[in-house]
Amino acid sequence: MTDPAIKTAMANSSASTSTDIRTVSIAYDFFGYADASALFELGDTKILCSVTLQPGVPPFLRGKNEGWLTAEYAMLPCSGNRRHKRDGTNGSKNGRSVEISRLIGRSLRSVCNLAELGERTIIIDCDVLQADGGTRVASITAASLVLQLAQSRWIAAGLISKVILTEQIAAISVGLVDGAVMLDPNYSDDCRADADFNFVMTRSGLVIEVQGTAEKRPLDWKTFDQLKEVAQQGIASLFAQADTFEPMQNGTTLGQLSSTSSPFALGKRLQ
Repeated sequence: MTDPAIKTAMANSSASTSTDIRTVSIAYDFFGYADASALFELGDTKILCSVTLQPGVPPFLRGKNEGWLTAEYAMLPCSGNRRHKRDGTNGSKNGRSVEISRLIGRSLRSVCNLAELGERTIIIDCDVLQADGGTRVASITAASLVLQLAQSRWIAAGLISKVILTEQIAAISVGLVDGAVMLDPNYSDDCRADADFNFVMTRSGLVIEVQGTAEKRPLDWKTFDQLKEVAQQGIASLFAQADTFEPMQNGTTLGQLSSTSSPFALGKRLQ
């Protein structure tokens, strides 16, 4: 399924080769009021992701002492070379934004033990600051990384007693462009793709979801297997690059955050 992110006006200097992902950059705690946040960059695609924990659950979970996780995705008006209306200004949400929001949410719910939350909801916000292809897969990867950081802070603050994220996840796009398999295509490459697939996988290599279509002509299973193998390599590369940006606060790593690490007194806000 093509991710129709709006082409950016700037010349793209980070187009992927056929077997490499674009450069990853992560700035954790990009703003302070969320429980955790990050500016995640995949080439020229830039995602601002935040995670918060709030009291309450949807009506279908009330009284069951279980938690929930939901996500909201949106492209900012000037994330591309032409301004578009802010999502929701016409009284309804953009259908593409709703579809991607649901993808992010269900992907993360598949690796979360939400029973440990009690009747509280994790809210993940993914805002596209700049789009150059792969915005949905970049949002999923960013959300997993930021959720892991938030989880450590919730444990340190005594809001939860156990790890809820059972495994990290990441996502990557793979296309068939000019007859060749291309990993992590940017917008201009994606527009020329004969086929386009999004793979959501765990760090250990398990499959969560595959979205895809042959846009111009059908493809055989051998070609699909090639796309799958390249996607697996891309997921491994994503984790390898992301691991070099592990958050550091007061000399502690992500897995060693102290109860004083969260800058906005999570316990007081959520009690």
